[in-house]
This record gives sequence, structure tokens and C-alpha cells, in this order.
Amino acid sequence: MELPPPGPRGTPPLLARLVDDSALFPPGDPSMSEALVSHLDNRAGEHAGVLGVFLCPASRLPEMITELIKIRPKEPLPLSLIIDTGLGGVPKAISIVESREELLSLRMVEMPAPSDVDEVWLERVSEFVPEDVARVVEPRRGVGWLDGVRKVLEHGSWPKIRCGGLSQENFPGVDEVADFFSVVGGAPGASFKATNSLHRAVRHTDPDSGFEHHGFLNLIVAAARCLSGGDVRGALGSTDGDALAAEAGKLGDEAARAVRSMFTSYASATFDESIADLKGLGLL
Repeated sequence: MELPPPGPRGTPPLLARLVDDSALFPPGDPSMSEALVSHLDNRAGEHAGVLGVFLCPASRLPEMITELIKIRPKEPLPLSLIIDTGLGGVPKAISIVESREELLSLRMVEMPAPSDVDEVWLERVSEFVPEDVARVVEPRRGVGWLDGVRKVLEHGSWPKIRCGGLSQENFPGVDEVADFFSVVGGAPGASFKATNSLHRAVRHTDPDSGFEHHGFLNLIVAAARCLSGGDVRGALGSTDGDALAAEAGKLGDEAARAVRSMFTSYASATFDESIADLKGLGLL
């Protein structure tokens, strides 16, 4: 499966299918109907090419299917299934999705790794998830975290890095993210996904919480530098949006595709903020 696909409606390759829709997850709190209608509106909108898959917990699959039957979308909804029911629930959840091909198109399966992630567990993930579906595994940050990332990569899955959340400990430091890049960059052809608190393009301090947020544009530039042997930490720590945008804008199509092959997408509860930042920086 080609991820990301060519950008429709003139979307630059660097931004194609960049933003996955995590409206159902904190801090978002819409109803299932509201989340689906908003996603489908964005998928039919001017910047549809930037929008990626819709994220849904496995535990809410029946609810989502019920709402989709009412909505009757013109095309199957591109879906990432978030496994919140344990690894043993994966086969049943995938079977439910596959039985509704007229409504759903399964693109990814994402799940947290156990603290003692090992080859046996990862082999089961490979067995349960179809070969044409991306397997995304999130190793838990802490002691041995990077070893878990290496194991995920060795088994052909995409590691996921959580860049924020509702408390300070959910936000990794620049050095931690840079170390993650060094591991991913050391595995030829490796891909990763990011999630949480990345709705803004550039690194900034949230005025309400005081938390230092990573920016998705910082990650894009960091990926480009990682592939070319540049200063990854400098890219991650920069708050100069114009400089980051200028560097990203200079990437040719081939380089942009290489960057996005590495940094596949990020999950955001809001689509509009990401689009507004990209427009403001002259990238869209």
C-alpha cells in the first residue's frame, strides 16, 4: 500500500495525507455523529488532500458503523483502528471492519505495546493484521523504551511516538524525540507515526497549561535533516516558524516523499488549526 498517496487537488507531496483525525480522543469530545460528519465535510473540502485516516477505538466500532449507516457516505471511510480491547480483540475487530467494506476501508491498526514487548507479542501482531494494512505499535516511554522501538522496527511495524497529552509527563523532551529519530533513522526504509498535542505547526508554549508543545513542522524538518545527516535536535527545538517553513519549502518532490515515507502522519483532534498554520506559513 502506498502511504501517503499522491496529493489530490494540488496538495504538495510533503503535506499529502499528513493529518489523521483523532477527534474521538482527548482533548476532543464530540459525539460519534459529530466527529464523522466533520471528517466527511473536511474530506470533501478544499484541503482534503491533507487529511488522512479517521481514528476509531475498537470498542466503539458498532457505534461508528451504526452512524455510518445513517450517513451513507459516498465512499468507504479510510480507517485506522485503535486497539483498546487488548491484542486478543484484534481478529474480531478486523473481521467486523472487513464485513462492512461498503462503509469502511481499513488502512491502519494501532495499539500500545506492553511494557515487556517481545518477539512473541510482535509476531502475533503480524499474524493478526493483514499484510496490506499498516501496523502501528506504540512502545511505552521509560526504561528500555528505545529497545522497544528497535524491536517494533525489526518486525516491520511502525513505531508511534506520543508527543503530548493531558499531563506534563506525556511530553517527551527534545533529546528524547531526537533519540527516537536516531533509532528510526538507523533502520533503512523505516517509518513512524506521531500523536497527541501536535495540532500546531511550530514548537510553542501553551498559554493555559504552560506545557512546551512540539510542532508537526518541527518533526517534518527533523525528518529531512535525519535523512540528510543534519542537526535533528536543532530542528526539534526551533520556535522560528518562518525558518522552518523556508527549509521545508525548499524540499523537492523526491526529498519530500522520502521525508513522508519516514514520518507518515500525525494524529490531531483538530484539522482547522493545522490548516490555518500551514496557510499562515505559506506552505499551503
